Amino acid sequence: MDDVVYGPVDLPTMAEWVKDERVVADTWVFVVRHEKWEKAGKIPELRAVFASIQPSGAAPVAAPLIAGIRPGALRRVKILSEMSDQQLGRFAQFMEVENAKQFHTIVKQGDPGDAMYLILEGELRVRQMIAGKETVLVTLLAGEFFGDISLFDHGPRSADVVANNNSVLLKVSATSFQRLVQEAPELATPFLVSICKTLTARIRADNKRLRDSINVARATR
Repeated sequence: MDDVVYGPVDLPTMAEWVKDERVVADTWVFVVRHEKWEKAGKIPELRAVFASIQPSGAAPVAAPLIAGIRPGALRRVKILSEMSDQQLGRFAQFMEVENAKQFHTIVKQGDPGDAMYLILEGELRVRQMIAGKETVLVTLLAGEFFGDISLFDHGPRSADVVANNNSVLLKVSATSFQRLVQEAPELATPFLVSICKTLTARIRADNKRLRDSINVARATR
C-alpha cells in the first residue's frame, strides 16, 4: 500500500490540482483549521473552482490522451503526478485501459507476471487463498499501482488481485515497458524513479511494522 502523504499544500495549489483533476470532488482532504477530513467538493473555498471547470455551455474539454480517459485524470495516479503534459502525452502511448467489473480477478496467483497496473478509478484487494479461505493482504485505492515487479521479473504472481467494485486500470505490459526503455529512456527514467520512491516508502512502512511486532512480542514474554 502507498504510504506517501501529499501536503501540506496551500489553497492556490489545491485549486490548481482541482483544475488538473488530480483532486476530484470525492477526494478526502484534511483541513487544518477544522482539524478534520472533508471531501474536496464540500470545502467552500473549492466549490467555485469545481463549478468553473465545466460550466453549462462551456466548450468541450481537450481530446483525451487515451480513449475514454480525461487528460487530467492521469495525474490521479501518484507516480504520474509529477510528469509534464508533454511527458504524459508520450507515456500514454505505452499504456492501455482495462476496465474491471466488480469481483473480477485482474491477476491470479501463480500466473506468469507480464504487466503492471495503475489504478485510475475503483478499489482492489490483494488476497491469498489459504486452506480454502480468503486472506486479504492489502486494499489498493485509486492512485496506487501493483505488479511492478513483472516489468523486471516474469515470475509467477504472488497473490490474486480482485476488484472490490467497478474499476478502471491503466496497464503497462512488459513488452510496452521494454519499448519505453528503448524508445524513450528520458521518459522511462522519471517513471522508474517514481516507482522506486513508492517502493522505498512501502519498505520503510513494512520494516516499522515488523519492528513494532517484534517489540510487542518481546514485551509479552
